[in-house]
Amino acid sequence: MSAPTPVVLFVCVHNAGRSQMAAGWLAHLAGDRVGIRSAGSEPADRIDATAAAVMAEVGIDITARQPERLTADAVTEADVVITMGCGDACPVFPGRRYEDWDLTDPAGQPVDVVRAIRDDIRDRVRRLVGDLLTTHS
Repeated sequence: MSAPTPVVLFVCVHNAGRSQMAAGWLAHLAGDRVGIRSAGSEPADRIDATAAAVMAEVGIDITARQPERLTADAVTEADVVITMGCGDACPVFPGRRYEDWDLTDPAGQPVDVVRAIRDDIRDRVRRLVGDLLTTHS
């Protein structure tokens, strides 16, 4: 019998850049082997255009995604919660694995900076996938 599919929740303030790029990378690298959610403590109206553009450069389309508000239910349904600069706005519940990724907010940054953030997120998500698929197999 295989273990249940682990669920990862990526959280940043606006759910328009970092967390959306991370969700895009996780979907690209893990497919349906991992459940993927993302949310923000103060969600924006739309995905950051530069974040979407640099993800498109590597063949990942995040333009159809919509920023969502962080809820307690989203946290309780996750096995792993990855926070990216949301500070005290991120609720903490027992029994969840938490990681805080110290990443620059891509909003308003030049495209070269956003590419570097994208690549940093890719590397972190690769490590996360390796860990999740080893511990949940």
